[in-house]
Amino acid sequence: MFILESYSLAVFFCVITMLCWGSWANTQKLAEKSWRFELFYWDYVIGIFILSVLFAFTLGSVGEQGRGFVDDLSQASNSSLRAAFVGGIIFNLANILLIAAISIAGMSVAFPVGIGIALILGVIDNYLKVPSGDPTLIFTGVSLIAIGIVVNAKAYKKLSIGNQKVPTKGLVFAIIAGLLMSQFYGFVVSGMTQNFVAPEIGKLTPYSSIVIFSLGILISNFVFNTILMRNPIQGKSVSYADYFNGNFRSHLTGLAGGMIWCIGMSFSIIASDKAGPAISYGLGQGAVLVAAIWGVFIWKEFDTAPRGTKPLLYAMFVFFFFGLSLLIYSKMA
Repeated sequence: MFILESYSLAVFFCVITMLCWGSWANTQKLAEKSWRFELFYWDYVIGIFILSVLFAFTLGSVGEQGRGFVDDLSQASNSSLRAAFVGGIIFNLANILLIAAISIAGMSVAFPVGIGIALILGVIDNYLKVPSGDPTLIFTGVSLIAIGIVVNAKAYKKLSIGNQKVPTKGLVFAIIAGLLMSQFYGFVVSGMTQNFVAPEIGKLTPYSSIVIFSLGILISNFVFNTILMRNPIQGKSVSYADYFNGNFRSHLTGLAGGMIWCIGMSFSIIASDKAGPAISYGLGQGAVLVAAIWGVFIWKEFDTAPRGTKPLLYAMFVFFFFGLSLLIYSKMA
């Protein structure tokens, strides 16, 4: 299977993860005017699963190092398979709430708050499980990101549309999504080998782990998203007939969103061998910075905000930038 050989290349993969995880939600923004996010989400989940299987039979099945995808699945223990599968279920519930938050509050709020919380708790959890990097630099970086989240929440409170305050429901969904999102990566890592060249018996290699993780997302979606379709957060209920009545462009947009996210997840897991799970996850969740840039400068989500809001946003960018920089440097120190 394909394995990274250096820390610098691992950091590059983490940057790709950050760009993918921070950009996939643009597909939902593009689709939301004509396509309900509950329907969009089906294609998003299918896109994740399709690409995970494609990577498993290509990158996960070439080369002489490691263990090929099919051989890896055949020897995996039930506990390893269960860990990756449960990770997918947790991620799916968290991500549905995150998308709901995006539809209410926008990318520039949902990501910094929701994914920012996930970043902080996830980095701590992954570091405790697999320590890698200078802990002082890691936790200082996490602290700066925490300040950035608080600043972003203050900016959100200032945001207004006309004379009506934006509902706090979006912020609440983002917080709950972040708390759940912080846990999924740890489950995936716990069932995965930490030595990619000579994988442990019973453990999953990264490519197999992502397939089982994606399967957990797909299967749990029949429960979570069906409930959401019948009891939507906003608007009228939708049905499976509505999904099949969607046009090709709408379906393609959702598939693209899922594939973009899956590229990020795959690269993050592949990079965890050289970077360590805490740093790999933390840098990937730097997606909050990318998403906030999209939301503020491209989608203009704060253009109706009162005076004094934009300085808070710029301060948030600064705190996130230096926090992420410390995470990168923590492995070099």
